[in-house]
Amino acid sequence: MSKRDYYEVLGVSRTATVEEIKVAYRRAAGKHHPDRNIGNEATAEVAFKECKEAYDVLSNEQKRRAYDAHGHAAFEHGMGGGGGGGGPHFQDVGDIFGDIFGNIFGGGGGQRGPRRGADIGYVMELDLEDAVAGVEKRIEIPTLLECGTCKGSGSSDGKIERCSGCNGIGQVRMQRGIFQMQQPCPQCHGRGQVIVTPCGACHGNGRIHDEKTLDVKVPAGVDTGDRIRLSGEGEAGPAGAPPGDLYVEVRVRQHAIFERDGDDLHCDVPIRISQAALGDEVRVPTLRGEAEIRVPAETQTGKVFRLRGKGVKSVRSRSEGDLYCRVVVETPVNLTPEQRELLEKFETTFVGEGARRHSPKHSTFIDGVKGFWDRMVG
Repeated sequence: MSKRDYYEVLGVSRTATVEEIKVAYRRAAGKHHPDRNIGNEATAEVAFKECKEAYDVLSNEQKRRAYDAHGHAAFEHGMGGGGGGGGPHFQDVGDIFGDIFGNIFGGGGGQRGPRRGADIGYVMELDLEDAVAGVEKRIEIPTLLECGTCKGSGSSDGKIERCSGCNGIGQVRMQRGIFQMQQPCPQCHGRGQVIVTPCGACHGNGRIHDEKTLDVKVPAGVDTGDRIRLSGEGEAGPAGAPPGDLYVEVRVRQHAIFERDGDDLHCDVPIRISQAALGDEVRVPTLRGEAEIRVPAETQTGKVFRLRGKGVKSVRSRSEGDLYCRVVVETPVNLTPEQRELLEKFETTFVGEGARRHSPKHSTFIDGVKGFWDRMVG
């Protein structure tokens, strides 16, 4: 039977880099691994072998050049195969995974006994003030807890026997074609022991679905995306196995006044026209009380004032950030008749060419508009 093109097997282009080939192999081999295709092991074994063969050639510079030049014929009759043997060399599947799939299959099947409980995640929403100052929060999380009836053993009477299928090892060896594979014992599911009389509360699992209440200490300076790891607070492990971990992810709610940017804070400070024109001392909020900025006369909207050390000290910083206050000149509303009259009188003073020096941005804008129209009609 003719072989499929190695590039097609891994789903990569002929210009793929070694790293791209490695990633594609990891994905394809994980998909076709016999342990992940229960009931269809024979077909999966063929596909897995095909993936390994393709990777063995394409990840080797010399073999890849020979394959690109001569195709599969390069490995027939010793041609270009790197010195005898004809085709690619295959290792035991455990050695393969120990090299490239250790983090997916636990190092190639050498693990004995039940695996630890699963890690779980929890999203904690915080106000900005709590995130900056630090806080302790009580949370409730649905999870798998150790069964209180059997104390996690899964047995109603405490009687546990050594598994006859694996002789208490928890692993069995399977011969599949050229592969000799080690996998969890199907009789005891890797525990090495079997329960004589399962617990009625947890049905022999040693765990039950319930809610756990925890007090979580959030350190000062956390920000959205930060994670807090609580070791051993994840799901309880199967009988005899340790629990997983709990990861609390922080999300800081939008604040009514401040916007956080790393260690710095930003806010808009509205001031009246008279304050902007004449200058004034303006009180501004900070996360630790009020501060004062001196607004000079003739201040325009958008002017930013920097208050050093009034920002945030994050969990990764040794010093505090700054607070940036952006001035916004506010147009007065709900005028009284007297205020309206005063403004009308004030407006009459802006007449003729003398008015240009009082409104430099407005004058620049008008000149720009005139130049635009001149070019349009010219």
